[in-house]
Amino acid sequence: VLEPVPPAPAEEQNGTDSAKAPKVNCEERNTTGIERFTLQILNVSQDLMEFLNPNSSDCTLVLFYTPWCRFSASLAPHFNSLPRAFPTLRFLALDASQHSSLSTRFGTVAVPNILLFQGAKPMARFNHTDRTLETLKDFIFNQTGIEARSDVAVTEEDWEGPLPSVLTKGIDWLLLFSVL
Repeated sequence: VLEPVPPAPAEEQNGTDSAKAPKVNCEERNTTGIERFTLQILNVSQDLMEFLNPNSSDCTLVLFYTPWCRFSASLAPHFNSLPRAFPTLRFLALDASQHSSLSTRFGTVAVPNILLFQGAKPMARFNHTDRTLETLKDFIFNQTGIEARSDVAVTEEDWEGPLPSVLTKGIDWLLLFSVL
């Protein structure tokens, strides 16, 4: 006798099925009085945990990048446009080479790496090789159920910053020491 196989639990299903319930229940921030929606880049002296409230259900997308990584640079304009597409969410970026303890803490072994946090807890990781505004919008919707604004596209301003879309020259000391 053949019995039907029940569907996989939500946490085992692929993150591209938009028909299922969101995995993360985000408290959407109040945007009253905010005129410009942009991402914030943490400098070397800032700690990510200062920006994530452990007692909150606010959601924040955090990008771990390096300024000399071509994949980080190609993702930059798309990530720069996300705050306009999702004004009720927060967006942060940090240079993984300057925040190596955070990279280690959250399992960043390669960049770019995008994590969705609820409060101070990492809830989901973006695991697609196609890093476009559309795939990022789909990821956020599939995880949170929050719809992106449909009128947002990558603009010329997004190519200019705040996250750099042009590579900077530098030595990847972490990579160099990892092969010695």
